Amino acid sequence: MPVPDYQTLMLPLLQVASDQKEHTLREAYDTLAAQFTLTESERIDMLPSGRQSRFENRVGWARTYLKKARLIESAGRGRFRITQRGLTVLKSKPVNITKEFLTQFSEFREFQARQNVRPENGEEISEHERTPDEVLDSAYQVLRRTLAQDLLDRIKGSSPHFFERVVVDLLLAMGYGGSGFDAGKIVGKSGDGGIDGIINEDKLGLDAIYVQAKRWSGTVGRPTVQEFAGSLAGQKARKGVLITTSQFSSEAKEYTERLEMKIVLIDGEQLAQLMIDHGVGVADKQVYAVKRIDEDYFAEE
Repeated sequence: MPVPDYQTLMLPLLQVASDQKEHTLREAYDTLAAQFTLTESERIDMLPSGRQSRFENRVGWARTYLKKARLIESAGRGRFRITQRGLTVLKSKPVNITKEFLTQFSEFREFQARQNVRPENGEEISEHERTPDEVLDSAYQVLRRTLAQDLLDRIKGSSPHFFERVVVDLLLAMGYGGSGFDAGKIVGKSGDGGIDGIINEDKLGLDAIYVQAKRWSGTVGRPTVQEFAGSLAGQKARKGVLITTSQFSSEAKEYTERLEMKIVLIDGEQLAQLMIDHGVGVADKQVYAVKRIDEDYFAEE
């Protein structure tokens, strides 16, 4: 079954604490995963940020909302227990606990009032299915995809010399080439047999990587990759990187998988994503630091 949303998890989580003992989030993860018969893949399915599993994030938010409604309370670092109010709620045998259910408690209404911010575009967001972390991650991914497309458009509209500079700057940012001066002398220079340049794999120059970087408009097929592989073989090279602003055909990708030498294919989408990851051609527009409680600070025992 799919990972339950955080509202579906609230009642089962409160029931976990019904024995009035202290419980850890890890215990809650295991108990609820078993209760909802989640598979291992469902349990480890990550948020777009890759920093937390979707399931654990939703359990965490279920706990947060129950705490805001004073149905459970903290009992030390990463631990919680049920309150008298929580016991009273369970005695009423609710069918489920939702955000609407929690609005009967003034503490939760105050919390919700502080959180009730609509997107600027006016779109309705399904709060029932997504936690605030998921909404934030989703918005981030939209912004990132848009930025990647903008980067590609700018690169395609630039001169070949500028594209060579992009390749140099990116490889340097990723830790290749030693220095900008050394890399600039190599990458972007005309070479023999379809090789545009050679760059050191590391700053000590222990190995070399052969590079071909072209602004293509159509799909790059197997013949182009095969020609590049032949050029590497002619140079007795073991490693190569083929960079394009478009995409590679499935035949081209399958061909590289069968080679003994290592050829990495970087298409336009991956090129743009690498530029974003390594800060090439992009600048911070706004930085949001998402804070969490420092449990160590509040640990009195």
